[in-house]
Amino acid sequence: MFQKKIPAGIKIPNDLYAIVEISAYSTPIKYEYNKKYNLLSVDRFLPTTIFYPCNYGYINQTLSLDGDPLDILIITPYPLQSNVIIRCRPIGVLNMEDEKGIDEKIISVPHSNITDEYNNIFDIRDISKSLKNKIIYFFETYKNLEKNKWTKNISLKNLENAQSIISQAYLRYQKKI
Repeated sequence: MFQKKIPAGIKIPNDLYAIVEISAYSTPIKYEYNKKYNLLSVDRFLPTTIFYPCNYGYINQTLSLDGDPLDILIITPYPLQSNVIIRCRPIGVLNMEDEKGIDEKIISVPHSNITDEYNNIFDIRDISKSLKNKIIYFFETYKNLEKNKWTKNISLKNLENAQSIISQAYLRYQKKI
């Protein structure tokens, strides 16, 4: 896959391309994009028996505060295959802190060109309380059994916060190239 050629989206910050690293409900393995080999590589096996509640990946041509592309969760009716691109739109952001510092994860749904199932979801407050709780619980606990790893201060923020974070990450990347 030629990730460098994949744009962040069609209309930043509202119409995005996400590159999927981890499928929703897949085995507890953390994959990350390996820039050197231009492939997904196994980052680690999660020691907890917990599954990602949504598809997980990143937005290309963005730069988050931790120096990596901006993380993104994609809520879909079915798990997506790793290493695929999906057009999506943000609805909110999960803010948290881990052993490396501030970590922001955009929460998104598929674009209406892919499915109309999410046409009535405009903001994080529009998804079910159950799904919000699953997302929060996952990120509160997925590092619990890993030595010297932790998470804290986890919260969900609205669409406007997500748009601001995406715009800043996109500008940060543009300044770097």
